[in-house]
Amino acid sequence: MDASILQQYEHWLREDEKAEKTVEKYLRDVKKFLAHIKEETIIKERVISFKEELRKQYQPVSANSIIAAVNSFLGFLGLTECRVKQYKIQKKMYSNKELTKEEYIRLVETAGKKKNQRLSLVIQAMGGSGIRVSELAFITVEAVRDGDVEVTLKNKTRTVFLPQNLKEPLLNYAKAEKISSGPIFITKTGKTLNRSNIWKEMKSLCEEAKVDAGKVFPHNLRHLFARAFFGIEKDIVKLADLLGHSNIETTRIYLIETGTYHEKIINQMGLIL
Repeated sequence: MDASILQQYEHWLREDEKAEKTVEKYLRDVKKFLAHIKEETIIKERVISFKEELRKQYQPVSANSIIAAVNSFLGFLGLTECRVKQYKIQKKMYSNKELTKEEYIRLVETAGKKKNQRLSLVIQAMGGSGIRVSELAFITVEAVRDGDVEVTLKNKTRTVFLPQNLKEPLLNYAKAEKISSGPIFITKTGKTLNRSNIWKEMKSLCEEAKVDAGKVFPHNLRHLFARAFFGIEKDIVKLADLLGHSNIETTRIYLIETGTYHEKIINQMGLIL
């Protein structure tokens, strides 16, 4: 296929305001598809053949992400009749990789013991508000003083509500670090903390906090917030709004409980004589 088609597709994705990583992934996946069909005309049978090949090489979730990219490309070409269905995946009822509230508390306390106040506040800001790690830059001195954080990404704006008892510690930390304006969570060189910075620092807490390192990563704090909020409010629509989800099915994924929780309920049912 003419390389200019891929360039046009890339331009089409960017006009649709896809994230940079999404554009890169879609292009990478489409190139796999084109390599599979070689120079042959795109017809439904060849797309199905590619789908079957994916199933041999990838887990269903990974295969489905590639199929999504190929279906997007086919839509761009006007070949919607060639699109294929994704593999059906049974929804998980529980996961052993979800962070519990007790483990969360131990992580915060351990960060305090290590005198890493910035990390302690980052963990609490994410766990207490559900904010994404990529959105931490919106927690500015001005926003905390005003009361809440306005996050604007991809032409979407939502309000992130900070817990009342977190605001004073954030402002005190900013004052101590001589941060008078702008983002509160920054490096020594003044750059905004990124996912890699936070992930590495969180991992350093695991051994002392006695928390499985496999559970400790920034996005799991957002999952913990979702489960804690839903446990009180029981309203998935409100939760989706807070998390900035346009699809409630995405929000449902965040509500997966731990296997221990399900085992506890089963043992309380009293159905074994």
